[in-house]
Amino acid sequence: MKKLLTKKIVIPIFIGVLFITGSAFKNDFFEIAKQIEIFTTLFKEVNMNYVDETNPADLMDTAIKSMLQDLDPYTNFYNEQDVEASRINNTGDYTGIGASVLTLKDKLVIIEPYKGFPADKAGLKAGDEIIKVDNTVVADFSDDAGNLLQGTAGTTVDVTYIRQGKTETATIKREAVEIHAVPHYSMIDDKTGYVVLRKFNEKASSETIKAIRDLKSQGAKQIVLDLRGNLGGLLNEAVNVTNIFVPQNQLVVTTKSKVDKYNKTYYTQKEPIDTEIPVVVLIDGRSASASEIVAGALQDLDRAVVVGARSFGKGLVQRPKPLVYGTQLKITISRYYTPSGRCIQALDYWNRDELGKATRVQTENYTAFKTKRGRTVYDGGGIQPDVELGITKLSPITSAIVNENLIFDFATEYYYSHQVTDLKTFELTDADFNAFKTFLKSNNFTFETKTEKAFDDALLVAKEEALNSVIDTQYNTLLKALNTYKTEAIDANKTQLMGLLAEEIVKRYFYREGMYTYYIAHNTEIKKSTEILKNPSTYLGYLQ
Repeated sequence: MKKLLTKKIVIPIFIGVLFITGSAFKNDFFEIAKQIEIFTTLFKEVNMNYVDETNPADLMDTAIKSMLQDLDPYTNFYNEQDVEASRINNTGDYTGIGASVLTLKDKLVIIEPYKGFPADKAGLKAGDEIIKVDNTVVADFSDDAGNLLQGTAGTTVDVTYIRQGKTETATIKREAVEIHAVPHYSMIDDKTGYVVLRKFNEKASSETIKAIRDLKSQGAKQIVLDLRGNLGGLLNEAVNVTNIFVPQNQLVVTTKSKVDKYNKTYYTQKEPIDTEIPVVVLIDGRSASASEIVAGALQDLDRAVVVGARSFGKGLVQRPKPLVYGTQLKITISRYYTPSGRCIQALDYWNRDELGKATRVQTENYTAFKTKRGRTVYDGGGIQPDVELGITKLSPITSAIVNENLIFDFATEYYYSHQVTDLKTFELTDADFNAFKTFLKSNNFTFETKTEKAFDDALLVAKEEALNSVIDTQYNTLLKALNTYKTEAIDANKTQLMGLLAEEIVKRYFYREGMYTYYIAHNTEIKKSTEILKNPSTYLGYLQ
């Protein structure tokens, strides 16, 4: 026990050294050293004297993660496996089965097999639940079971999975897998090019440049750049993507920190591809970080019309810091500001409410800024589109359905009960929507509104004050009204839900490539973007 304990106690000491040597902490040298000494002695006493056997590694993991959790969601401790996953995310290359996989406690769920890659070749489908990898039962594996699927190119892995209630097996030969930052680009019509930029890894700008040049060679006179669902990535790649459309030596983003060396200005470094071509940028509530830098810069410089829904609002910059034993700390070091001076961070993690939750910047506290041509834009709540579309922002009930994976699960059920062979003629019907509503009921879908939660809290207080008998009738009436609203809300969001269902179902039959083809023909945001670009006066009107 003591031998194991000594090995683990080294960790906080090294972390302390890392902090003490940072310039921002020099003035707090004594306080940091004092707190580390307190923690080290406490950690030793707990492990040596607690009544039951302790696991020093688990205790340390909990201590570190609890400490960082109080800062913000982006400051995280990475073990060796996490570090490798981060490297893959940034470079876009790894060796494995070629599928997006969701790791749950007792299984690995195939979310999307990539066309032509090992999982697809082995016959795995979205919705398959892997319960065993080689001889390892997923439910018995304490670490991230997704790591079991990775390995050297050319090696094989045997998986046992459940599909529609039946247990099956498959042998998958691993390959080198390249994750494209730009998974799709094509012509919408004879003048409009469409580029999907999914993530800002090391290949983001080079792949976007290749797409733009190819589309221009096909006759593209205007571009739709789709950043919806793009959670961000590398800041320098955001600058390089912006550089495609704006001149060299143009300010794109500024970072500000309490540490002087992190106070930086980022300018475009290269010759642009095209500074005149009309551009529409699509964003939604999942466009974050680097996506917001690009959308915000192009908006501030009046270089593009932004369409969709307000972006996520992540104006914080992280940097990885290597620790001991191959671990790493990803830490928030600064805030970023768009060319007009906006910080679009939406949540304040330092000033939390009485429940410990981060507070949201209120609309009345937004500050106005001016774009290059004098248009008014605001900070504090993500990037507000120039053209806001209601269908882009997920309603509370749609978000609840998505978060419970019910869109995904219905698509799995649909795939095994319907034959779809022609993408051009595929269309969901009212009967399909009714089937979906029945599916929600059979899966006991429940949705608690914020109003309902507030009423529940109020009733508890009323019971404490012995007032519940006075308000029982009114309370039940309110609950009945809320339940009626929730039933009607599904129908009220039919268009949004049908769109999400169609996209997920199309992907099952025709892969992601088919989904983007379907997008071009049916997606509301793309249709609106094309309308704007077809009318030069309308396009320019948004930029004046």
